[in-house]
Amino acid sequence: MTNRILWLIMALIALAGGFFALLNPIAASLAATTIAAWMFLLFGVLELIAGFRVSGMGAKIWTILMGVLMIYLGITILGHPLRGMVTLTIMVGILFLAGGITKVILSFSMEDRSYFWAILLSGVVSIILAFMIFSNFPMSALNVLGILLGVELLSNGVWALAMAFSRDGVEVDA
Repeated sequence: MTNRILWLIMALIALAGGFFALLNPIAASLAATTIAAWMFLLFGVLELIAGFRVSGMGAKIWTILMGVLMIYLGITILGHPLRGMVTLTIMVGILFLAGGITKVILSFSMEDRSYFWAILLSGVVSIILAFMIFSNFPMSALNVLGILLGVELLSNGVWALAMAFSRDGVEVDA
């Protein structure tokens, strides 16, 4: 199987998943929340194991504490997925707001003004997205994660499609 075919398969899967997520954002939000919970649980277990192997008492205590906290977070989200969805949506909104403010400040502090408008626009879009999340909260919690997942999958699908049709997606003859 050539690289081009693999890129095409990946593109089709990502595009189909993206369309499904956008057509049913509530189910996609629940799926994203469940996946996040399992990741917290998995990383918590790994961090707990690493905590017992790390040297130094301070590092050991901190690593074990973080592992236990991540395990607790994963179990709590799995036990209450709707509450976890709300919490993750709040975190996404805060990240959008903080990232947007940072990009706006960065755009005005740049010496090279050639990308000023792109960075400023990106920051303003992030702030607007945060405002949209918080202005319709908690109803936005049902849809936001699913829509973001759908957009990310579509973006990855387009990227994989571009790779399939580019020269980089094809094997080079020896």
